[in-house]
Amino acid sequence: MGFSYQSILHLVSMVLLVFSNQANATPQLKQQQQQQQYYNESALLRGRNRCNLFQGKWVFDPSYPFYDSSKCPFIDPEFDCLKYGRPDKQFLKYAWKPDACTLPRFNGVSFLGKWRGKKIMFVGDSLSLNMWESLACMIHASVPNAKTTIVRKDPLSFVIFEEYGVTVYLYRTPYLVDIVRERVGAVLHLNSINGGKAWRGMDVLVFNSWHWWTHQGKSQAWDYMRDERGLYKDMNRLQAYYKGLATWANWVDTNVDPTKTTVFFQGISPTHYEGREWNQPKRSCNGELQPLSGSKYPGGAPPAAAVLNKILGSMKKPVYLLDITTLSQLRKDAHPSTYGGQHSGNDCSHWCLPGLPDSWNQLLYAALVM
Repeated sequence: MGFSYQSILHLVSMVLLVFSNQANATPQLKQQQQQQQYYNESALLRGRNRCNLFQGKWVFDPSYPFYDSSKCPFIDPEFDCLKYGRPDKQFLKYAWKPDACTLPRFNGVSFLGKWRGKKIMFVGDSLSLNMWESLACMIHASVPNAKTTIVRKDPLSFVIFEEYGVTVYLYRTPYLVDIVRERVGAVLHLNSINGGKAWRGMDVLVFNSWHWWTHQGKSQAWDYMRDERGLYKDMNRLQAYYKGLATWANWVDTNVDPTKTTVFFQGISPTHYEGREWNQPKRSCNGELQPLSGSKYPGGAPPAAAVLNKILGSMKKPVYLLDITTLSQLRKDAHPSTYGGQHSGNDCSHWCLPGLPDSWNQLLYAALVM
């Protein structure tokens, strides 16, 4: 999953290109970019005082977590850290506290009432699965006796809260764009989204993609990449990510009616394999018991965040960024590490449930009700 020295140089050059384009823009274009970025990244923060929900710190809160994992029927073993032996429970007791306002506490009954008869879909990779299961558990804890129907299939799974007519979907597609079987093997089509047919008609869409773009060797799901110019054995991964996201952005701009569908993009979810990022070079997430203090991450933002912001700033339709990157970077303690039931080794990519994804959903809830 690591990068070669040459790949890292390519990543850095891509990020520099993103910022260079912004720096060389005319004053008029800069103003347009700033307005568009504000709309796409921050219009979600539409509380009365324009509070930035994503700027804050983690505080201990004994009222957490939102639910008991042993009573939620939706959690996969890979996220069920307590069931599979994690001995500490302090990681469950942290709440996200914005600096300038109070984050509304999640209320499942209110959520179901507001979204009665509606359809909500998470679209992406296993981080979308993480968030989907979290929301299902949070709602279930509020109405534990409500009748539910759950269907688990690939690529489409869903939970229906029958009395309210609320359906929460998950569509698994780690790259958002298509993988097509060709004569040469599995080809990642950077300019094709046929799976988007299943995303239509939703009231809320929450997209996510990044982790799989970094996979190499046997862990990557494709043999070649293809764009409008031809076939490639490989490509700079940030450049490929940019091309894939541009195709996704075009799909949203072409197919989404903002008066009927609210679109979010789940920000880049970080990993904690490299302790040097928080000034502890010999550490990883394994054995970490508490968040980093403060509101800044020593390792800085991941390069993919600049690519995502560039794409969001270019879109015509409103897409609201759930900017969970920094607040999640502070949670080096919240991964399954060695306590995931179906994940061998040290998992510093996904998140325990209950845990951090519950705060992501609390922020989604705030964005929808504030």
